[in-house]
Amino acid sequence: MRRTPQADPVTGVAVLADDLTSAGDGAAPFRRTGHRATVLLPGAVEPGGPVRDGVVAVDLGSRLLDEPSAVALAAWFADAFADSDLLIKTVDSTLRGHVAAEIRAAHAGSGRRAVVVAPAFPAEGRTTVRGVQHVHGVPVHETDFARDPVHPVRTADLARLLPQAELLEPEHFGKLAELIEEGGVFVCSAATDADLGLLVASVPQPRDVLWVGSPGLAAALAAHHPRTQADPPPAPPRARRPLIVVGSAHPATRRQLDRLRTRVDVTTAEAADAPAEALGHLGRSTAPVLVAHTPDARRTAAGSLTGELALVVRELVADGLVDGLVLTGGETAVAALEALGAAGVDLVDEPEPGIARGVLLSPPHLPVLIKAGGFGDDGTLDRLCGLLMEGGPTR
Repeated sequence: MRRTPQADPVTGVAVLADDLTSAGDGAAPFRRTGHRATVLLPGAVEPGGPVRDGVVAVDLGSRLLDEPSAVALAAWFADAFADSDLLIKTVDSTLRGHVAAEIRAAHAGSGRRAVVVAPAFPAEGRTTVRGVQHVHGVPVHETDFARDPVHPVRTADLARLLPQAELLEPEHFGKLAELIEEGGVFVCSAATDADLGLLVASVPQPRDVLWVGSPGLAAALAAHHPRTQADPPPAPPRARRPLIVVGSAHPATRRQLDRLRTRVDVTTAEAADAPAEALGHLGRSTAPVLVAHTPDARRTAAGSLTGELALVVRELVADGLVDGLVLTGGETAVAALEALGAAGVDLVDEPEPGIARGVLLSPPHLPVLIKAGGFGDDGTLDRLCGLLMEGGPTR
């Protein structure tokens, strides 16, 4: 019987993400298993080799770029971090963005023998069944993600996106060790976290692989490669007056916003064509919780709305009116952090699946929670607001 060599312990992990929320929820599971983790904004890192210790998650910002620019970034960063113990290219669990093009570019840049693609995120109802991506049992191109204003999803079939790939069901994961030695691209179905755990356990030499997936795969990799000697994460500071920033137009986030609007301790303002009005309204409020959001019905370009939200965030923080942030939507989160002059986030933990909690790397070092627009139930923003005000470790 052939013996499989044991892999060395994993200490350095690079996560290459196409937006900030993906960077956060790709790195956060590793923080929970003992690795130090940092999320960096575009341009805040100049990679000069592998990550030697801890996790560095880089937001390439490529989802909002044209395809040639996204491909160039994916290839360059994959080459720069090719020698990391684990190299992970995140993709959206609903297949938005330049998924196939970035996978091909990152594979070429990394020089790694094989690519394992597993976009399932069972905790949020995103599963891969016979190579087709579903959201709560519905093929993703038949859901709200088909109407995404920037990257509408046209197909849920990964075989169509990646025709060169071999499709594998969980009962065939045992073949992966031999298949990876021959090289290639492997799309792996998964309906449960146990399927993803089996997938990761079936690859004895993770350095041979470019891992491609969403928070579900990141959590499985983190659980399989814990860092037991690292210091526990510090407790984040408690926010006495949080600001909830809602830039996503996804219906899930809009339902969460509606829930916040019913609270008597919340003041909300729409940052649209006149952000000064939103600033004035929020600045005069005595409510314990402030909410700034884009309009329910878009009236101007998305980028303009995001910039207006970021202006509101910057001024409220500068005036000392808020001391903690919940940021919803990747583009919104980037704009807000850039407006504050923050290079990124020092991650603390993952209080809920796909949600990253940390502290801004730059003064004023505010506690921050980052959530993708399509994640969570109707009470998610409610809970995150409470968590920010409680501070301390996750219960």
